[in-house]
Amino acid sequence: MGEITNVTEYQAIAKQKLPKMVYDYYASGAEDEWTLAENRNAFSRILFRPRILIDVSRIDMTTTILGFKISMPIMIAPTAMQKMAHPEGEYATARAASAAGTIMTLSSWATSSVEEVASTGPGIRFFQLYVYRDRNVVAQLVRRAERAGFKAIALTVDTPRLGRREADIKNRFTLPPFLTLKNFEGLDLGKMDKADDSGLASYVAGQIDRTLSWKDVKWLQTITSMPILVKGVLTAEDARIAVQNGAAGIIVSNHGARQLDYVPATIMALEEVVKAAQGRVPVFLDGGVRRGTDVFKALALGASGIFIGRPVLFSLAAEGEAGVRKVLQMLREEFELTMALSGCRSLSEITRNHIVTDWDVPRLLPPARL
Repeated sequence: MGEITNVTEYQAIAKQKLPKMVYDYYASGAEDEWTLAENRNAFSRILFRPRILIDVSRIDMTTTILGFKISMPIMIAPTAMQKMAHPEGEYATARAASAAGTIMTLSSWATSSVEEVASTGPGIRFFQLYVYRDRNVVAQLVRRAERAGFKAIALTVDTPRLGRREADIKNRFTLPPFLTLKNFEGLDLGKMDKADDSGLASYVAGQIDRTLSWKDVKWLQTITSMPILVKGVLTAEDARIAVQNGAAGIIVSNHGARQLDYVPATIMALEEVVKAAQGRVPVFLDGGVRRGTDVFKALALGASGIFIGRPVLFSLAAEGEAGVRKVLQMLREEFELTMALSGCRSLSEITRNHIVTDWDVPRLLPPARL
């Protein structure tokens, strides 16, 4: 194995190292996996309009997210069951995020508890929430996250039912016997039963509330002072409703292309959501970010920051905490270089004019031929 020079190279290493059931769970998308490919491909349809001869000797990538200062607009998305990737799991991810000066989002379905992750030391952490049918379970979990020093809730809203992930059905996916969903251990919700299809799909069908609606977003605000980010918005309509219902921010996400196939790539849905939010709340993006150029494109389209998911799992599987650190470092360096070569010295200098997309109106029509 030669030296790793980009984020994507970790996937092949993870595939070699991990059991098939685990790799397939992390890597796959819903049904035909059209959106899975599109999340990546869509970035390649956005091109740069770099500005030259600007003094780029000093580049500032810092930003403020919900009042918290971070080193760069690159954060860690919630991904489930990280101890399947590496024995240190979420502990390693938390330490890597903290070392990089950025935010980690812990999954509800983590194999380490909110308290365990908090015990790794200081760091700004968000908690991703699935709403269980039993609202007492939800209230208890939110309270525990708040007590453990988590700063925001990322409420996943695109999963009233689990998407159809055919690899998981074929593999009869279930949580390995030595692991539990640590946040639910004491509630007898920490284990997944063997099923005739995907054990996770059966678990979701039994536990996750399909009645979830905007009134529950209001209810959450009554039980916590943490700001709520609505994760899984793809349309202007829902962006407007999210703002009306007191969301502190919006995460444009298609759940890593794991829920509804044939939804657009998140980078394609981003601008519509940003325009609808009208600057009233920050808009973030996850899905398909593998390069510093991708980060720049998202910010040029109005995102306040991005989240990475699979690159964390694959680098964790390959090299543990050091792998996650390296992914964050590579993205940081690539993003810094993209800024410099585009003529941007701070995030506020990244504008819509720094990119051109397929759907842009041509800037200068060629003179009409007589």
